[in-house]
Amino acid sequence: MQTPPPLFDRSALALRRARAARAPELFLQTQMAAEVQERLTEVNRTFTAPAVVTPWPDLWRDILPDAAVVADAETLDLTPGALDLVIHGLNLHWANDPVGQLVQCRHALRPDGLLIATLFGGDTLQELRRCLAQAETNLTGGLSPRVAPMGDLRDLGGLLRRAGLAQPVADNAQITVTYASALHLMHDLRAMGETNVMAGRLRGATRRAVLFEAMRLYHDTFATPDGRIPATFDIVTLTGWAPAPDQQQPLRPGSAQQRLAEALGTDEAALKRSND
Repeated sequence: MQTPPPLFDRSALALRRARAARAPELFLQTQMAAEVQERLTEVNRTFTAPAVVTPWPDLWRDILPDAAVVADAETLDLTPGALDLVIHGLNLHWANDPVGQLVQCRHALRPDGLLIATLFGGDTLQELRRCLAQAETNLTGGLSPRVAPMGDLRDLGGLLRRAGLAQPVADNAQITVTYASALHLMHDLRAMGETNVMAGRLRGATRRAVLFEAMRLYHDTFATPDGRIPATFDIVTLTGWAPAPDQQQPLRPGSAQQRLAEALGTDEAALKRSND
């Protein structure tokens, strides 16, 4: 069986992150880290052996000062069964094998250890993707890989089960950021190390005409009344637990002893399909 070619150029990703580290603009990563911290306060558990998978260790020092920092690589530097908490911090969308990343995290967890993984979801940069695609089609008659494909919430939630994690939960939060222009948005993406590193990307610079056409389309299609342009960031959070013998299990479908209508004190009514 042939191994499929990698979707992402990890060497290029490392270079982009190294460049971004000189003047990082990590407002999304900072907001995500604060969200993870809030989630941890809601878990009735004291974690004594945490680790964070991240290329931005300074971001986590105040949040989890005792956590081991693990570089975001295809093979994670994790010891099996050594941890009770693993946070995979807004990196999973760049993994060539996201299920493999989650499996590595699960193996590193002790029984009933917690994994929290965050990544960009399918609606991220939907405005930019649409305008770049239309601009390139208008001017060149074709498309090239410019923005990484991102999964929807249901598909991403399925990764947790495939990785063997128990009690899987996937949820998302959409953040809309406004910019003076599409160029300002692209500057921010560059400063976060979140620019195109797809293996099949064009190796030369994007034609200026394509960029200017995309900027025009962006403004004409999405500009707010004050002339700014919005950018959507869809941040997905995946939560799962390493299996344990005494772990609470969900009830089997159909095993309830009481109807929902009785519990709510309401009457049941049959639903009628629209095509009946």
